[in-house]
Amino acid sequence: MPLISFRSPRLLLLAAALAAAGCDRQAASDAQPQTSATAAETAAKGEFNGTLDIANRGTGMPDFTVTDPSGKSLKLRDLKGTPVLVNLWATWCGPCVLEMPMLDKLAADNAGKLRVLTVSQDMAGNDKVAQFFAEKKFAKLEPWLDPDNNLGFHYQTGLLPTTVLYDAQGKEVWRMIGAHDWSGPRTTAMLAETLGK
Repeated sequence: MPLISFRSPRLLLLAAALAAAGCDRQAASDAQPQTSATAAETAAKGEFNGTLDIANRGTGMPDFTVTDPSGKSLKLRDLKGTPVLVNLWATWCGPCVLEMPMLDKLAADNAGKLRVLTVSQDMAGNDKVAQFFAEKKFAKLEPWLDPDNNLGFHYQTGLLPTTVLYDAQGKEVWRMIGAHDWSGPRTTAMLAETLGK
């Protein structure tokens, strides 16, 4: 898995166990939930098991550039001025795919106040990501790509999905490591300080 650090055998085993428990679940695209009722069922099963981490609070947004399937580029540091939620995901990651409709609704509900940036960690996933977005017809999400996994290595969580909130000054507020119910009341509370709700 490209996000794993190879510093020690113990860490490698832990990261492998986390990967098996989190993002290696495969799911057919037509089996993905589309409603908050399904999200609630998933939460009841314990699949939304993300961990909120504030250890890097205040750290600046990394100076990386992502691209979209057409080749358009976006420099992350140019996004200052509006809070940004950066979500690392992959088409092969079941929990990641499960979050996408909720992230799209979150982006729509907070248009103008929060930019939700989904960044695929699929290696050579240009066609897969473009096809996924075409099938899902998201209202607000854009198909950004990071095929070299620069962001994954930068965040060093070893797990997908990983989602990081930055304030309007480009400083990290928190990160969610693992799947999260982005349609629930906890999300509203987690965003309140940054969005001024």
